[in-house]
Amino acid sequence: MALIIAGERSGSGKTTITMSLLAFLARRGHKVQSFKVGPDYIDPMFHTNITGRFCRNLDPILTSEEYVKSCFLKHSQDVDSVIIEGVMGLFDGIKKQEADINDYASTAHIARILNIPILLVIDCSSLSGSIAAIAHGFRSFDPRLNIAGIILNRIGSDRHLELLQEALEPLDLPILGVLKRHTEITIPARHLGLIPTDELDNLKELGDRLTELAQNCFNWEQLLPLLSPPSSHTPPFSHTPYTPKKIAIARDRAFSFYYQDNLDILASLGADLIPWSPLEDEVLPDNIQGLYFGGGFPEMFARELTENKSARHAVLEAIKAGMTTYAECGGLMYLCEKLIDFAGDSWEMVGILPTTTMMGKRLNLGYRKAIALQDSPLIKTGEIIWGHEFHRSSLTCEPDKPLFSLQGYRRPSKMEGWQGDRLHASYLHLHWGNQQQLAQRFLEDMIGLTH
Repeated sequence: MALIIAGERSGSGKTTITMSLLAFLARRGHKVQSFKVGPDYIDPMFHTNITGRFCRNLDPILTSEEYVKSCFLKHSQDVDSVIIEGVMGLFDGIKKQEADINDYASTAHIARILNIPILLVIDCSSLSGSIAAIAHGFRSFDPRLNIAGIILNRIGSDRHLELLQEALEPLDLPILGVLKRHTEITIPARHLGLIPTDELDNLKELGDRLTELAQNCFNWEQLLPLLSPPSSHTPPFSHTPYTPKKIAIARDRAFSFYYQDNLDILASLGADLIPWSPLEDEVLPDNIQGLYFGGGFPEMFARELTENKSARHAVLEAIKAGMTTYAECGGLMYLCEKLIDFAGDSWEMVGILPTTTMMGKRLNLGYRKAIALQDSPLIKTGEIIWGHEFHRSSLTCEPDKPLFSLQGYRRPSKMEGWQGDRLHASYLHLHWGNQQQLAQRFLEDMIGLTH
């Protein structure tokens, strides 16, 4: 089977619940595969750290329903347990008229297309008898869903728990976990969510606490049978490999936002992915033919990036010489002339893009329909792709010939993105799972030039 962890709203505690389940199972030798609904990068980092297996994103907007199914089945083979962490509240998605769905890409949507039961986490901090109406509403709202049980989170006292249990008793809905307020685990966060795992030095202690929480607070006798993986099998993705190409991929505390599927696709096509650090390495890896800069938090490490002048110069000269380069969000910020941080301090960056990136209060967040206005190493003029924006920075000037016209669900279109001689740089995060031609073009664009 498998189990999807849903919340009745954002902030209900589903991330802590999910990580507790993963930690308990992994510490007992289970091979656990986790998934995350939506475009999130940071929660999957924690999943991967806990289980030792790459967490996979399930996002039908960035990919497709069919890709979600195939990805889920492919990575659920040969494991003991499968857990999916949902996104926002159970039914929080978007309206997609062509599919006649009001909660497209929601946790409920993923549960329906994968046909797996739901464990609903309810924040009980301000509830007593009303919890019955909430639980009944969630269970009856969509009869296609199977809510296998609930987790009561943030219980104030034994008496509070008794009131909740009495209210829920007529529903005959299993209570599979109870967490009191003092048992909650706080994970450090900042302006874009949780602090990534690479920046934390207490992960073992966190894992110990999560394991203890799960051991003491969950009904494992009822939970374990729900976590077994699906029995269906899907054949692996097949590709025709290209002539091997070496790609330097920026991987450190400043650049850590990568969908593992993107990296797997590149590797399956013959790419040799060589990690390097713009923070610590003074030179690029030898004999590379491409550069890949993912997103991350360059604004938090602007001083170190500036001080590594040798690395910045190496990147600048490589791109000037025609090195095929792909940069997303934080990667785009690094390629600008300067970065102005939240304190207003200015830091020198690579300088290949004639603009400055400035941190601000406004959050640019959401799915974007992107229409290509120019060719780049990945896209062709007129092509339509879907991506995701998530940043608090903006550019002081936009390109004369922007790469994309971006259209969102609640915003007018805007021009965005930079392209140049073998350069693609944009705020847009892309998942290549359902558009693997992007990875193919990236490799095809790489000429015999090596660094």
